[in-house]
Amino acid sequence: MPGRGGPAKKVNNTRYYELLGVSKDATVDEIKKAHRKLALKLHPDKGGDPDKFKEINEAYDVLKDPKKRDIYDQYGEDALKEGMGSGGGGGGMSDILEQMFGMGGGGARRQRERKSEDVVHKLQVPLEDLYTGGTKKLSMSRQLPCDTCRGTGSKTGKRYECQTCQGTGVQVHLRPLGPGMMQQIQSRCSNCGGNGYSTPAGDQCTNCKGKCLVSDKKTFEVHIEAGMKHGSRIVLRGEAGCSEPGLAPGDIILVVVQKEHDVFQRAGVDLVMEKHISLTEALTGCTFTFKHLDGRVLRVTIPQGEVIKPGTFKCLHDEGMPFHGRPYQKGNMYVRFNVDFPDTVSDAQAVAIRAALPIPAAAANGTGTMDTDDTEDVHRITNVADIEAELKSRVNIAKGAGESYDSDDDDDMPRGQRVQCAQQ
Repeated sequence: MPGRGGPAKKVNNTRYYELLGVSKDATVDEIKKAHRKLALKLHPDKGGDPDKFKEINEAYDVLKDPKKRDIYDQYGEDALKEGMGSGGGGGGMSDILEQMFGMGGGGARRQRERKSEDVVHKLQVPLEDLYTGGTKKLSMSRQLPCDTCRGTGSKTGKRYECQTCQGTGVQVHLRPLGPGMMQQIQSRCSNCGGNGYSTPAGDQCTNCKGKCLVSDKKTFEVHIEAGMKHGSRIVLRGEAGCSEPGLAPGDIILVVVQKEHDVFQRAGVDLVMEKHISLTEALTGCTFTFKHLDGRVLRVTIPQGEVIKPGTFKCLHDEGMPFHGRPYQKGNMYVRFNVDFPDTVSDAQAVAIRAALPIPAAAANGTGTMDTDDTEDVHRITNVADIEAELKSRVNIAKGAGESYDSDDDDDMPRGQRVQCAQQ
């Protein structure tokens, strides 16, 4: 460690990169992709080496974190392990943080840096990507500090205080309300745009025209992790650009919005799908196939002799959504069966059905144990396509008939005559 006395010790700051198979200048996205590929290969549930799996996770945990990665690049594994395990006392992580960030061992914290506003964006994601994981590209326009003038807005690098607002970024206006009454109104300075600085025309940067910021457009690769839920948030630190000169860049916050799927509905870690089968299949068994979210074609067989009633649910274990963070553990898939009945059957089919499925005598004539002396035949029965619409249209029928009946009675009564009941 520098400044601790004695000869400098060679640090090991390459092993983590070698474990993941990436270069020392690899981006965070490249590190994530490399880790994901190795995790799939070395996971113990897939027959991989548990020790190797633990090592790549340890490497990924350090390299994905900018602060840990900086410490590792400068001081190696020993510095991280020493600092992570220390519970106080001198040396260790406190010395490293003090050298890097000016943080003392007594727990002093850096003054929080003023930051630009975050940008929140809804990210439409199909259910397939939430099942398997994937990558989406997102393009965004933003404002960044000018490289030519280093964000000062001037050729000389000098910052000029705005003379209109005296560097406050706010203008104060007085508006008369009446005799002896004035209203004070504050607004953003029209000269400097509220940042408190205004560069004279003769010293303005030729690239940003004195505005300190320039327009930039960047395309991001956003990693969708398997098992993410509707409403999950993905944060791209410091990628939103600057809303004002002098402020640190804000974050891009992506909110995952799950698109509706034509076949599957999601219920937490489970999936639900509907399957239509014919009456024959419901009575005699069936086999059907469907395409899963990862492209696999699954075959399901209902054995002959098992009767499927309308609305029945069947469970396909471990075919639901992966658990977020544990992609090898999955929920269940539930299949709801809808039985499609034929509109009509021929006489020959009816005879065959009766022969195959005899109807009990009491059910056949519809009498059972009832007294049939006063039986009356119903000659008119019709189909109802939509019972809800049918009942809704008939809500006011009785009311209308009643009003009509009352109106007829009123016409029969002599006009002008009133009948009163006398009480004794």
